[in-house]
Amino acid sequence: MDEQTARREILRAGKLMYERSYVVGSDGNVSVRLDDGRILATPTQTNKARMTEDSLALTDLEGKPLNDRRASSELAMHLLIYRERADVRSVCHAHPPHGSAFAVAGLAIDQPILSEVILTLGCVPLAAYGTPSTDELTEAMRPLVKHHNALLMANHGAVAYGADLWQAFDRLETLEHTAKIAILSRALGGARELPPDSIEKLIDVRERAGYLGESARCQACGYLQETNVVCPTGERDAAPAARASSNGKVSLTREELIELLSQAARAAR
Repeated sequence: MDEQTARREILRAGKLMYERSYVVGSDGNVSVRLDDGRILATPTQTNKARMTEDSLALTDLEGKPLNDRRASSELAMHLLIYRERADVRSVCHAHPPHGSAFAVAGLAIDQPILSEVILTLGCVPLAAYGTPSTDELTEAMRPLVKHHNALLMANHGAVAYGADLWQAFDRLETLEHTAKIAILSRALGGARELPPDSIEKLIDVRERAGYLGESARCQACGYLQETNVVCPTGERDAAPAARASSNGKVSLTREELIELLSQAARAAR
């Protein structure tokens, strides 16, 4: 995207984020990686509905300022994503109420309850808490960025990213919509998860349609290799169900953990 177009589109996205209550005050930030590799980003301490094209900050990929505007202190999370994902050209960070509720409750958005989410977004894991605007936050995110298109950050908010600004925004919107439906479904007795064969069909559809590639079939595979921890994704893991790490710890899939807990509950009756 060229710089002038990006300036206009960032203002549009910022206004939408504010109007939909994804951000309040000076919360949140948006950035675009321009065609020449520079980063155009929202300015610090500025309401996203009141930005101007001239107020946007311009930096290089290391965060070095290239104009006289000061970027958000959370630009580091955007730069991490750009460095980890060559395919990403835009990042949207916000505090949408329902998605953030999952984040402060310590929950990932990982239940396979909506076909559209499996098709277009996939699992949204929870990154461990890190102080905003510090290396703690980016280090907590680092293992997950390569394998997911959106993340929740514990006790903080959400971030989504994509091949262009509107794909990033749409993924943020899908994350929030899914979180809202999940919360409402719990008030009605709980959501019914899609069966494994239906999930497989949806994965096949999304790959043929180009929504997500084969690398998303097991979004946590690379994460597993690095940490020996199972991401609680609703999608099937192509690797063995249980894994033993070098320190003797055993990892279980979500389904195996539920079965073990069920057996323990039955035995305690």
